Amino acid sequence: MNTQIENLLNFINKSPSCFHVISNIEKELSNNGYIELKEASPLVIEKGKGYFISRNGTSIIAFKVGKDIKEDFSFNIVASHSDSPSFKVKPNSKLNDANYARLSVEAYGGLLCAPWFDRPLSLAGRVIVKNGNKLEIKLFDADKDLLMIPNLPIHFNRNANTGYAYNMAKDMQPLLSLDNNATLEDIIAETLNVEKDSIISHDLFLYNREEGKVWGHKNEFISSGKLDDLECAYTSLQGFLQGANEENINVYCCFDNEEVGSSTRQGANSTFMEDILRRIVFALKMDEEAYLKALGSSFLVSADNAHAIHPNHPELSDALNHPTMNNGVVIKFNAAQSYTTDGLSFALFKEVCKKANVPYQIFTNRADLRGGGTLGNISGSHVSILSVDIGLAQLAMHSCYETAGVIDVSYMIDALKEFYSTSVRIDRNEIILK
Repeated sequence: MNTQIENLLNFINKSPSCFHVISNIEKELSNNGYIELKEASPLVIEKGKGYFISRNGTSIIAFKVGKDIKEDFSFNIVASHSDSPSFKVKPNSKLNDANYARLSVEAYGGLLCAPWFDRPLSLAGRVIVKNGNKLEIKLFDADKDLLMIPNLPIHFNRNANTGYAYNMAKDMQPLLSLDNNATLEDIIAETLNVEKDSIISHDLFLYNREEGKVWGHKNEFISSGKLDDLECAYTSLQGFLQGANEENINVYCCFDNEEVGSSTRQGANSTFMEDILRRIVFALKMDEEAYLKALGSSFLVSADNAHAIHPNHPELSDALNHPTMNNGVVIKFNAAQSYTTDGLSFALFKEVCKKANVPYQIFTNRADLRGGGTLGNISGSHVSILSVDIGLAQLAMHSCYETAGVIDVSYMIDALKEFYSTSVRIDRNEIILK
């Protein structure tokens, strides 16, 4: 296993919830000399230094200010997301009867139900605990094989293999114990070593306990939970840390709640990115005009994984524009602008890939099939800049165990390192890359 794959799998394994994702990103940024700033405090920044700000513990924006920037600078931005489809535990979660203790959960995002059955599951997220006159936020990971969602046997469900419709309220509630007195609060108190009565609330999600693996005849595949979109969150972070650009401001964003529409205060449809970019400009003693000029020459890369052509259903992919694993970064197009890529942004990012010696491929949906969207066009409604949508090819998107290509990880890091090392100037009739 190469080092980048090992590091990616370690990152995902240590990130069982979006709260852990951001915590791990913060640690890596701090280890690389980036300085934490607080959103509720004045921003004091200097040229040549790097900083990061988080919101809600589930979204983060990091930036590096070039030491040679002047008022004609621009922003090089890459945005990914920290959340993945899962099941969220309800506030009142006790579903106990005479035979079993279960947890009451509801679906988060557009998940595939079938892969969640008959797997060891656990719980992770955050817990709010009262300590005197303070409410303390604690990361929580049960970190054990705690739960399972049992399938019905074929004898009770003869339609299981012929199109059974899952009922979220009946079929998908996880089993916790044979002890019908067992409660979630008991588990939280034991795990965090706190008094049960001090637990005020929680944001907890199920996660698949099976760790990531490299497999295949030539070890060409990587499978793990949360590849959508932690593969992009990780690779864009590495590109950000390795890139160098002294004339512009490099920006790394990882937003929460993409899987449920992004319309939260920590989502791409919030003012988070707009707020921070504007505050960076003002902290550098520049004015609103300088901010608007910078946006006019800036570029956003929206990084979220793409569908590889399926081995058993190639007919569901576009006949000409279907990516395959291990063949490079995927650039995504959609005529209805679910993806923001146009001819201009494609040309720019295509040149970046060429400079990095990284192959690229094209994805579009089959013309008669509706696809999904991502955070690029949502972010663009708040910060209107030229944008491209990219990703890495994968199978089983929105499963709790997804598959992608081993080689593509390095391709993405190299491409985004080159992007973050490129000075972009956008004029009406031309783009200059340095």
